[in-house]
Amino acid sequence: DGLGATRVIRRLEQSRGGHVPIFAMTAHAGQDYRDSCLAAGMDGFIAKPLQPDEVWAALEQARQMAAAAPVG
Repeated sequence: DGLGATRVIRRLEQSRGGHVPIFAMTAHAGQDYRDSCLAAGMDGFIAKPLQPDEVWAALEQARQMAAAAPVG
């Protein structure tokens, strides 16, 4: 369950610090599910069938998050 796993990871981050980029990749393309993913703490949403530009954009967003994260 991606929503539940995301909630657990976000709770752990609150106590341990850090931030793991999490993006939904799902065939559930409806706005309600997208909203649920973002409310659970996901950073982005990619609907299937995958579009290469959307995947690259998500990877770039994750790269920027990692670059901005504090080290150590």
